[in-house]
Amino acid sequence: MFELAPNLIVVAGPTATGKTRLGVAIAKELGSEIISADSRQVYRGMDIGTGKDISEYGSVPYHLIDIMEPTEEFNVYRFQRLFYDLFEDIVFRLGVPPVLVGGTGLYIDSVVNRYSFKDVPKDESLREELKEYSNEQLKERLLKTDIKLHNSTDTTNRIRMVRAIEIAEMPMEISEQKKDIPHIFPLILGIRFEREQLRQRITARLKQRFQEGMIEEVKSLYEQGVTYEKLDFFGLEYRMIGQYLQGNIKSRNDLFQKLNSAIHQFSKRQTTWFRKMEREGAAIIWLNGNSENILQEALLHLHKSK
Repeated sequence: MFELAPNLIVVAGPTATGKTRLGVAIAKELGSEIISADSRQVYRGMDIGTGKDISEYGSVPYHLIDIMEPTEEFNVYRFQRLFYDLFEDIVFRLGVPPVLVGGTGLYIDSVVNRYSFKDVPKDESLREELKEYSNEQLKERLLKTDIKLHNSTDTTNRIRMVRAIEIAEMPMEISEQKKDIPHIFPLILGIRFEREQLRQRITARLKQRFQEGMIEEVKSLYEQGVTYEKLDFFGLEYRMIGQYLQGNIKSRNDLFQKLNSAIHQFSKRQTTWFRKMEREGAAIIWLNGNSENILQEALLHLHKSK
C-alpha cells in the first residue's frame, strides 16, 4: 500500500471530454485496471445512452460496468462499498494505483473524501405516505434534510426523491465506517475544453448516438419491461426519449434539440460539482483536452507526486 504517494488516479471532468480514452492510456502505462465512476454504466443493455464505449478499453480490465439489470437499484452507497473492495484487490494484486474514471462527481467525492453512509432498507410505510405527495411537496421535504444532492435529477424524479427522503429520515445514527475503509491518496486529473468547443463535442457525440440507435435502445428497454417511470430515473437521454416514445415530444428533431440543450446544462452542473470539490479542498489538476501530449502530461504529474 502506498503511504504518501498517490494510491488512486482519478480521471474526471464533464461529459464528452475523453475521460475513458485517457484513463485507459494511463492504465496501460501502469499495468493497472479501470474502475468506472458512472452511475448508469453499471446497467446492462444501456450502452449507447450511457456512452460506455467498451471498444476503447481494449485489453485493459474494467470494473463496475454491466454488473446489474436496469430493474435493480444502484446508488452511491453500493458504489462506495464495491469500489473499496476493488481498490484493495487491485492494489494487492498489482501493486499499482487503480484508475477511477467517470463524470459522476458524487461517486468520486464519496471515495476521495470517505463519506460515511448508513445502509437503509426500504420503508414501505413511508413510501405509502409519500405516494400522496406531489413532486413539489417531495422536493420541499427532501430539501429540509441534510442529505447531499448529486444534481437536479434528484429533485425532478419521484423515485430518486422518495429514496433520498427514506435515507435522510432513517431514525438511526450514521454508522462509523471510516475505521474500516482504506485511506485514499488520490491524484485527481480533470480534462477540460473551452466552453464553445465542449458544446460542439457534446452536439457531435449526440448526433453520433442517434445514428448508432439510441432511440431504438430505449425502445428495446421498454419492451423488455423497464417502465417509463424507471427510464425517467436513468437521466436525460432515457427520460427524454421515453417522453418521445410516449408522444409527449412530437418529432425526432425536437427531441434532438431539447436533449442537446439539456446535456449542455448537465455538463455545466458537472463542472460546478468539481469546482465545489476544489473549494472543499480537493486538488484537481486540470489538463487541456486539446493537448497532443495529454498522456505524457498526466504521467508527469504522477511521477512528480511520488
